[in-house]
Amino acid sequence: MNIGFALCGSFCTYSQVFPAMEIVASVNTVTPIFSQTSYATDSRFGTAAEHIRRAEEICGHKVLHTVAEVEPIGPKKLLDALVIAPCTGNTLAKLAHSIADGPVTMAAKSHLRNGRPVVIAVSTNDALAGAAENIGKLLGRKHFYFVPFGQDDPKNKPTSMVADFEKLPQALEAALEGRQLQPVLLR
Repeated sequence: MNIGFALCGSFCTYSQVFPAMEIVASVNTVTPIFSQTSYATDSRFGTAAEHIRRAEEICGHKVLHTVAEVEPIGPKKLLDALVIAPCTGNTLAKLAHSIADGPVTMAAKSHLRNGRPVVIAVSTNDALAGAAENIGKLLGRKHFYFVPFGQDDPKNKPTSMVADFEKLPQALEAALEGRQLQPVLLR
């Protein structure tokens, strides 16, 4: 299968995202896609150059990071599925409102024209606040599937939720079969 694997700027989860990417890439052809933020931002979790290098090593392909590079995904039917991991609250909002103003959201828009799955691995501090509405919209929308997710630190970050990235390969497999991996919400 040809899988797009898009990373957004929840850098604290990259240590969990890259192992999931490795599993997916071990049995699929994977094209890495970076949001503008992930492609250009150094953080306390590593430099942009380090993240780009790691994704390219895992996937064996150059990172796509511009709207022009990802736009052909749909017209050329390049992907069987698109994974967005981590998917930030910002990206959730854009997807829920059909805004395609960056490489990740354009990749999703372009890919969805073919009626193929988009797999979302949520990572946002406001999942039970401002982002809840957008998660709800996408849960009910055709061709969107979620990696099971739950609260990551209820005491210190009561509105924060994050995907269980270890379940990402299973969620992708289920999405390719047209079903949502259950349960979606973890305890």
